Amino acid sequence: MLIDTHCHLDFPEYDADRDEVIKRAFEQGIARIINVGSSLKGSHDSVALANKYDCVYAAVGIHPHDAHTFSAESEDAIRQLAKRKKVVAIGEIGLDFYRNFSKPEDQRPMFERLLGLAKEMFLPVVIHSRQAEVETLEYLKAAMPIRALVHCFSGDEHFMRSCLDMGFYISFTCNITYKKAQNLRDLVKVAPMNKLLLETDAPYLSPEGFRGKRNEPAQVQLLAAEIARIRGCSVKEIEDATTDNAMKFFNLI
Repeated sequence: MLIDTHCHLDFPEYDADRDEVIKRAFEQGIARIINVGSSLKGSHDSVALANKYDCVYAAVGIHPHDAHTFSAESEDAIRQLAKRKKVVAIGEIGLDFYRNFSKPEDQRPMFERLLGLAKEMFLPVVIHSRQAEVETLEYLKAAMPIRALVHCFSGDEHFMRSCLDMGFYISFTCNITYKKAQNLRDLVKVAPMNKLLLETDAPYLSPEGFRGKRNEPAQVQLLAAEIARIRGCSVKEIEDATTDNAMKFFNLI
């Protein structure tokens, strides 16, 4: 059994064949999927998907790209969604100083407010951090104690160690298969097994050999095999460890 801990099946890329994509994932041994909201609409849609499909669970949040839209009303909307059945985390939330689709001065207060909301709701957080590692850690330290998963890990070893020292989990995507991603493979090799999770971030980051095509949760199987190859262990070891970690982190039944 495998778990895709981060994807966006609510996106329009799946409108034509969403049922088939979820069925294909289940047939490939992906027993559970965490669909992660990246906007207020996406969070509503994520909850709807969790209600429709037994294997899908929802995270609700607002991506830093959309921080300029954040308001007291949208915060309360996320709060109400977080109370819904099968909502297992607040996310994705965080800081992105790479693209700056929203100004940093808009991203920071939203991140702080949604971290506070996660603590209020006793839910873990799914963190997006890109070229914002120092400030991300500052906000997370200020929010402690909190359970956090740094998704689509792209930082350096210092950032990884800092996250691990705070008890956080980290997840890798299929971009570890890219020819120029040796830095990520080096991190995969040394990441502690009890803090490691798998994700596709679908529809993004299709594995090598599928680049340019839509990604989907079924590719978690390929990701598990690649991590096993990097670490020199069996695929079953990766399956067992990452599934157990995901069940614990998201408090899945």
